[in-house]
This record gives sequence, structure tokens and C-alpha cells, in this order.
Amino acid sequence: MYKINEVFETIQGEASFTGVPSIFLRLQGCPVGCSWCDTKQTWDLNTEYLVSLDKTVEKKADSELWTEATSEQIVTLFKDKEYLAKHVVITGGEPCMYDLVPLCELLHEAGFSTQIETSGTFEIKVPAETWVTVSPKINMRGGYKVLTSAMKRADEIKHPVAMQKHVDELEALFTETGVTPKLVYLQPISQKAKATKLAIDTCMKKNWRLSVQVHKYIGIN
Repeated sequence: MYKINEVFETIQGEASFTGVPSIFLRLQGCPVGCSWCDTKQTWDLNTEYLVSLDKTVEKKADSELWTEATSEQIVTLFKDKEYLAKHVVITGGEPCMYDLVPLCELLHEAGFSTQIETSGTFEIKVPAETWVTVSPKINMRGGYKVLTSAMKRADEIKHPVAMQKHVDELEALFTETGVTPKLVYLQPISQKAKATKLAIDTCMKKNWRLSVQVHKYIGIN
């Protein structure tokens, strides 16, 4: 059973799949404690907010309501909603708290491609075909360490930045894990001008890439 906060169809606005029509499956539960998290409603598993699956589909506003569903129920839901997108983004919360192999394999059999977005602090359990985006959460209050295995499995790194220390922490992580990813995206936190300039300047200097959360600029989920 997967614990789900939200299901919706939109355009992916970040990193390599920017612009791709996608179904977002937002899972519930995350102990990492990222200070700038914009989905804090997904952190806790409070049974007071446990609802039926239909209450988590296409929410009108962020909420702590969550549900439980099997892989089969999730795929059936996508078909029943007649979603047009064929790319599924599994995010959270922290999706790697769950074994995602059964779900991703079933989605692949149904004709979907899959992508996960993870903090890199839990073992990644997905099929080889699943695209893995690691947004390494370094020195967060939850005390979880970014795993070398997660960094090695990453197809891309997407790192939020607001100040130079965030860039320095990322480079230190590359050194510590011995991993030099081919694709590194810097993403300005909260679209602030100072953070955006830092991200642009650093990307130019290091030949990294810029991710600007397009969905927030155009006003969609």
C-alpha cells in the first residue's frame, strides 16, 4: 500500500523533463525536515487525515489529507480519470520511504514512463528504466545523510540554492561521495533575484544547468 497525498495532471516544470505533460503522484510521509520545503503538508502520517482515494485527486488546495492505495488501484485511477499524460512523476514527501519497484513496473506495463524525485536520504528502490532525480538534502534538521548509493543512481541532480554555502555543500557532497554527475541543475529557492543570479552565475562558471520552476512562473501546479 502506498500512502498518497495528491494526484494531479500538469506540465513538469523542473530539470530535464521541463515542459513534459505529467501525472504527479505525491506520496505522504517525510522525516527529512527541509527548512524551505513547499510541501510540508506531506510530512506527517496523521490518521486523523486519512480519507478515501477520490479525496486526494485534483485537490483545490494543499492539505494534510492522505489516502492509501495499491499499485493496481493507482493505475486504475489514472485510466478512470482519462489522463492524457504518459509520464508519471512520483514525488513527496519522500517517495523512497517506499519500495517503488512494483508500482513503477506496473506503470511501465501500462505504457507510462516513470520519474522519481527524492532527497537521496533513503535507499532508492526502482526499476532500471525509472528516471531518478536526486535533490540532495544536506544537513537538514531530520539528521538524515545523503547516501552515496543514491548519488550513484541519480540520472540528474537538482539542487535548490539561495546562497553560496548551498553551492559549496553540493560540491563537498560530490567530493565526499566520489560522484561527479553528468547533469547538475541549480534551482533558485523561491524565485528570488539574488538566488537566481547566484544560480545563473554558478551554472555559467561550472557548465551546469538552470532549473527555474516554470510551473510557478506560469501559475499552474
